[in-house]
Amino acid sequence: MTIGDVKTYAASSNFVSAAEKKGGGLSYEGGFVQKPGWTWKTPYGVLAKDAEPAVHLNQKEAEMICRYYGKRLPTDAEWTSAAFLEQRSNPPAGYTKGQRYSFPGGSNPTPSHCLNGCGDYKGLAPAGALNRGTGHVTTNTTKPGVNGMYDMGGNVWEWTATERNGGYITRGASWWYGPERQQESDVESKPGDIAVVYIGFRCVADAVKQ
Repeated sequence: MTIGDVKTYAASSNFVSAAEKKGGGLSYEGGFVQKPGWTWKTPYGVLAKDAEPAVHLNQKEAEMICRYYGKRLPTDAEWTSAAFLEQRSNPPAGYTKGQRYSFPGGSNPTPSHCLNGCGDYKGLAPAGALNRGTGHVTTNTTKPGVNGMYDMGGNVWEWTATERNGGYITRGASWWYGPERQQESDVESKPGDIAVVYIGFRCVADAVKQ
């Protein structure tokens, strides 16, 4: 989900995020640090493009925005199935139907954007804004991976609806980490009320029954 998607929701509902109410979301600098003015509209403290991923939103806010669009957050099982198991009838070269891949990008992490060891992408964070990495890229900038999906590995972590260890599972890793965090065996969870510069989300729609 993009900044533009959240703008549409906010315009119809007068939505103000928890990070906005607190004065800013979080970044990691040897521990989580509140960053004044960093919100879903201004992820690094300056206005961002509508096509950038929406971050600085907690799990409940993400779920609420998905519901506005008639969708919901995916479960962890749904997310991993879409990210690692190729399900297209006639996938393009490099992908085989029924095969489970090591990375959401396929057999290697080259299609994705991460700290190092991924594709050659440059994040959008202003110079000096971060103490690590270059921030996210706009959605659909990277190459498509398993099932033709974009950014399932790298760019930003994504909230799921699955609870774990008192929080919610996040998947896919982000620009902050190397490709090893993108793998299916890496199960991360965060407190549901946290709003962070490198956590975003995507929504899923249930199939319409005929």
